Amino acid sequence: RERLEADRELLFPLVIASALPKGDRADFLLEKLVELGVTTFVPLICERSVVVPKEFKQEKYQRAVVEASKQCGRNMLMEVRPTIKFAEFVKESLDGEKRVLHTNDSKADRLQSVGPRVWLVGPEGGFSESEMKLALEHGWHPTSLGPRIFRIETAAIAAAAISSFASVALPTPS
Repeated sequence: RERLEADRELLFPLVIASALPKGDRADFLLEKLVELGVTTFVPLICERSVVVPKEFKQEKYQRAVVEASKQCGRNMLMEVRPTIKFAEFVKESLDGEKRVLHTNDSKADRLQSVGPRVWLVGPEGGFSESEMKLALEHGWHPTSLGPRIFRIETAAIAAAAISSFASVALPTPS
């Protein structure tokens, strides 16, 4: 019998850079991001971060990615990058549309396209004013997921789901 490999990956890179939630919610977050096809997860240290992972957590997170990948049948492992300070990450040269989730901006826009995307998800209490200013200065677009305020993991999962669903629901860009 011939063995066929199913391709379950998104057609484009999808990066979630997020502050980490407390306790076991971080494992839940990683599991769901893997299931939704996120290609890279970047743990952020923000001004209001409550959780700052240590090196041993990096290995724990990678094990969680492997287990979730087996469960959902992904062919590629989601990369878990080392923890980085918010100010360093927003200045990086990144491929794709750069979106920062922000609930306090009446000018926040909605997604209009499908393609490579990088999301910033803040800590409990959201990004500080100085972090938002820095992100905007470096080309990040404020984006709202609606009027309710989500937990860290809910916001990250929602952003990933919107981007993942768009890849199967909308035609790919030409």
